[in-house]
Amino acid sequence: MKLSDFDFHLPEELIATRPAKPRTSARLLLAEGDTIRDRHVRDLVEIFQPGDRLVLNNTKVIPARLTGTRTRPTGQGDAVAKIEVTLLEPGAQGWRAFAKPLRKLAEGEVIRFSDRLSATVAAKTETEVVLAFDTDDFDAALAEAGAMPLPPYIAAKRAPDAQDNDDYQTVFARHSGAVAAPTASLHFDAPLLEALRAKGVTFTEVTLHVGAGTFLPVKVEDVTTHKMHAEWGEVTEEAASEVNATRAAGGRVIPVGTTALRLIESAAASGTLQPWRGETDIFIYPGYRFQVTDALMTNFHLPKSTLLMLVSALMGEDTVRRIYGHAVAEGYRFFSYGDASLLIPAR
Repeated sequence: MKLSDFDFHLPEELIATRPAKPRTSARLLLAEGDTIRDRHVRDLVEIFQPGDRLVLNNTKVIPARLTGTRTRPTGQGDAVAKIEVTLLEPGAQGWRAFAKPLRKLAEGEVIRFSDRLSATVAAKTETEVVLAFDTDDFDAALAEAGAMPLPPYIAAKRAPDAQDNDDYQTVFARHSGAVAAPTASLHFDAPLLEALRAKGVTFTEVTLHVGAGTFLPVKVEDVTTHKMHAEWGEVTEEAASEVNATRAAGGRVIPVGTTALRLIESAAASGTLQPWRGETDIFIYPGYRFQVTDALMTNFHLPKSTLLMLVSALMGEDTVRRIYGHAVAEGYRFFSYGDASLLIPAR
C-alpha cells in the first residue's frame, strides 16, 4: 500500500475559504454502496432513518493562534520583538506550542500577548516550546487575545477574523481543548438537529480534542509504517450504553466526522463499545475491520492524507476514487469549510 495510491488532482479553486451559509445549504455527496447522488445537507432529514444514531464530537476549538511580544534590554534601550504562537495541547509544565521565530526564544523569557495574558517559556526543543501562562482566568484571557487556528490551506489564503469565531465552531461544542474543528459537524444547525430528532434519529456525544497533528503530512511511501499523532478523547459510560443499545436494536451507528469515528473505534477494540478515556493514535487504512461504525458523514480530505486512507478503508479504494473524481468534476468545495459527504458502505 503506497502513499501514491491515495493521490488525486485537486484544482486550487475548489478549496473553500468560507463555509456555505446557512450551514445546511452545503452540498452533500451521498454515496451508498456503488451509487452516488448529489444532495444537500438539509436533505439529511429525508436520508437518515428512525433508529439511526449519530455520534457527535462535542469538543470546542480554542482561539489557539496568538501574537505577542518579547522584550530584552540592550545598550540602546529595550528591544521588542514580535512572536507568533500556535497552542497545541496542555501538559504538566504548560502548553506545548509552535512559536515563530522559535530560534530567538530562550527559556525563562516572558511573552506578553495582552494586558491579561502572558506566558513564560518553560522549555524549548528544536521544534516547539512549552509556555506557562500566569493568568487566573486563562479561558477568558485567551478568548480576548487569541484567534481561531484556521487550517494551513485556509490561513495561507487569508487571516482569521471575527466571523471564524462562529464559523469554525460547532453548535454543540462544549468541552474546550481542540486546536482544529471536527469539520463535518460544522454543517449542523439547531433547526436541523431538531428536525432529525423529530424524525426519530438519536444522538450520542463523545469528546476528542483534535490536535494540530491532524494536518501533518504522511512522509513515508509505505503507509502502513506511518505513526499517527495522539489525541485525547473520552467515551462516557452513558455514550457507550447508547451506542450498544442502538446496535442491539438493529439501528445504524453513524459518526459525524473522522474524529468521532476514530474515537469510538478506539474504544471498541473488543468488538463492543466500552467507556474509554485517554489518548488514541489509531490509524485506520484499507484492511481495517470496523467494529461499531455503519456509515460516516465527513468532508472531503487532502490528497495523500490519513483521512483519505480512512474513508478508503470504509468504502473501498476504487469507490473512493470514483467519489472524489465525481466531487472534483461536479465542483464540490473541499476541506474544512467545504461540502460534505455521507458514506454508506454496501452491507
